[in-house]
Amino acid sequence: MEGTIKRCRCWFNGISLFLHPLIISFLIIFMCTANIGNVDAAFSNLTTIPFNQGYSPLFGDGNLVRSPDGKGVRLLLDRFTGSGFISSNLYNHGFFSANIKLPSDYTAGICVAFYTSNADVFEKSHDELDIEFLGNTEGKPWRFQTNVYGNGSTNRGREERYRLWFDPTRDFHRYSILWTPQITIFYVDDVPIREVVRREEMGGDYPSKPMSLYATIWDASNWATSGGKYKVNYKYAPFVAEFKDLVLDGCPADPIQQIPAAEACAEKYALLATQDYSVITPQRRAAMRRFRQRYMYYSYCYDSLRYPVPPPECVTIAAERARFKDTGRLKFGGSHKRQSKRRTRNRNRVLPDSDVTPY
Repeated sequence: MEGTIKRCRCWFNGISLFLHPLIISFLIIFMCTANIGNVDAAFSNLTTIPFNQGYSPLFGDGNLVRSPDGKGVRLLLDRFTGSGFISSNLYNHGFFSANIKLPSDYTAGICVAFYTSNADVFEKSHDELDIEFLGNTEGKPWRFQTNVYGNGSTNRGREERYRLWFDPTRDFHRYSILWTPQITIFYVDDVPIREVVRREEMGGDYPSKPMSLYATIWDASNWATSGGKYKVNYKYAPFVAEFKDLVLDGCPADPIQQIPAAEACAEKYALLATQDYSVITPQRRAAMRRFRQRYMYYSYCYDSLRYPVPPPECVTIAAERARFKDTGRLKFGGSHKRQSKRRTRNRNRVLPDSDVTPY
């Protein structure tokens, strides 16, 4: 990033006599940060499916509105209920992706989630991979977090929290989860933002059982914004999250099947491994490093108060460790407990004291 900024400054030297210094500074920042989201066109050829072909309503049916072309849905939250959808099948690993546009203006207390889970099948030993968007007061940006759970390990949360380099309420952006037996990668557009490599020492903490894909919008007033300080204000309802260009590329599975996944899904695993999104190229790794340096503001791997010994999958970087010190976060905040995404679930997971927006 430093080298890029130097090159940008050199480029602008030739016109510095004609522009106001503040304009020059803005252009430098814009040009230098834009390359975070312009890695390549890896996701331009994804195979999408119509909503009815792969999904069904989960709850709040009246607040789930299908698009006229059948390729997307709008999920609404009002004072009566939120809404959500679920994939028709469970999957033994796969690639799950959607273009998502978040609600605008005042969104405090709102959680929009795009995640895989099998909690309805394995209530006490469920697996889960989360992307959760957390609303904010008017004029402040959305934040989001990722998390990994395996075999009911909710007391060993592996969450990270981030800001975005764009406004997710203005346009659609693609959010994706790649989950294989060896690796999990979270993407924003075509930028890998997090990589979890399975280690033998993780044991059952690495998700391994078949999971469904979920998308929900719900009232998380008790924790989502500043530890519950700011609640959902239904004066601004309905709150609308839009999903389109949905991708389900995995191995459909029966959660109680007798055939081992490695045998039943060998062909699909081989196909997934050949896909462009399965490889973090040097260019993508550089983009991931830039993203994490600029936009990640909490990581469990650096939270030595919570984990005196980092979990086995953590790969710590000295420069990041110095930034986060011993708390895993850049700023202090209040603690909160997580509410279940569905009213039928109550997992009472505890997150760290890291909920104040770092501005």
